[in-house]
Amino acid sequence: MSFVTGLQCRECGQNYPQEPLHVCETCFGPLEIQYDYEQIKKSISREKIATREHNLWRYRELLPIDGEPRVGLYSGFTPLVRAQRLGAALGVQQLYLKDDSVNHPTFSYKDRVVSVAISKAIEFGFDTVSCASTGNLANSVAAHAARAGLDCYVFIPDGLEQGKIIGSGIYGPKTVAINGNYDDVNRLCSEIGDKYGWAFVNVNLRPYYSEGAKTHVFEIA
Repeated sequence: MSFVTGLQCRECGQNYPQEPLHVCETCFGPLEIQYDYEQIKKSISREKIATREHNLWRYRELLPIDGEPRVGLYSGFTPLVRAQRLGAALGVQQLYLKDDSVNHPTFSYKDRVVSVAISKAIEFGFDTVSCASTGNLANSVAAHAARAGLDCYVFIPDGLEQGKIIGSGIYGPKTVAINGNYDDVNRLCSEIGDKYGWAFVNVNLRPYYSEGAKTHVFEIA
């Protein structure tokens, strides 16, 4: 069961249904997920969370999915690492760092946000997922798409170093190099998403994608 009530523009407050939208038609402000927190409070507790699997879906009531997740089953729940020497240099008695370099499957915090975005893409009925990227995001989208059995397109700036391409290439996406910088690629992806009806995790699915990042804070708390 989802506790999402819809989308709302951060700038003007205009409300929208839960659809693959990311920009307000009235003021072009960014859209954000809205939840029924009163109902969430009745359905979740620390004790309930503690009984669940060690992944980001422990907090599913606070994430924008309707059913069972199909990706991200091993993403999240990364360790807090004691940083004693850095703490001493900063004058902090107990300093810990959240180490998302051990996230599954691509060793990046992007695995959190992509897990949520692609889970939502599946619920919306998309069969093709994509992104504009210069590295880590492409790796994660390609990996999660492969896990879900979705077609995947990765758009990158032309001339991107090979080391940043290999990480996504091993999952078999269709990689397209665009003559331009990242902003040029991102603008083109907005047009492609509209024309072909593809799910772009950092364009038309951005409100859902962004929600995955807050699981950092839930785990620390």
